[in-house]
Amino acid sequence: MSEDLVRLDVTDGVATVVLNRPDAANALDLPLAEQLGAVVDRLGGPDVRAVLLTGAGKRFCAGGDVRSFLASEDPAAYVERLASTADVALRRLAELDKPVVAAVHGAVAGAGLAVMLSCDLVLADVGTKFVTAYAGIGLTPDCGLSWLLPRAVGQQRALELLLTPRTLTALEGRDWGLVTEVVEAGDVLTRGREVVESLASGPSAALGQARRLVRSSYAVSRADTGADEARTIGAAVRSEEAQRLITAFTSR
Repeated sequence: MSEDLVRLDVTDGVATVVLNRPDAANALDLPLAEQLGAVVDRLGGPDVRAVLLTGAGKRFCAGGDVRSFLASEDPAAYVERLASTADVALRRLAELDKPVVAAVHGAVAGAGLAVMLSCDLVLADVGTKFVTAYAGIGLTPDCGLSWLLPRAVGQQRALELLLTPRTLTALEGRDWGLVTEVVEAGDVLTRGREVVESLASGPSAALGQARRLVRSSYAVSRADTGADEARTIGAAVRSEEAQRLITAFTSR
């Protein structure tokens, strides 16, 4: 890749993914969306046990890059291709069989919310602001946000965020269900590393299957979920990791 718009580092089982367009508030253009998909595909390897996702610079992600829309020869075709490409990358991120932590700061807007909600745990700097921003420029949700947002905050709150200029603070985001933990100013990346390292050192396979069960449950019936859980726990109990932890638990 000629330019690292998405940086990846894997150390001791932890993959750190950094959106890297700080001068554009990490807004999604087509090259960034394509690189994000390529990086997500690399996260499925056995060397990765947990993932930390963050953004370079002052803001986590400002959503879609409106200037890139306007610079294209066919804005409608460009926006559709960008939304589709980013959506595929985010669905792959949500389908990973390992836990994913987001460390957000500054601003999370539009499709940036979809990036964030494709992660399992969301740690937010206390100064972070959350806004959908679509209506302000006459556009509609993309990257799965109309599916993800109501599942995080409920239908009526999702509609309030999408239909009005409402902006949430980090503390409001926590109260609404967007955020797992609010972190003191400047400490969110440090806290993110602590959390993801703890996950990576734990039963990563079981944690990954737990995230899969929860994230897939919306698309299947209660009976199908129960059957999937039974198969999954049956397979898990045979794993070396589970055998070791079960032995330690029963030996106490």
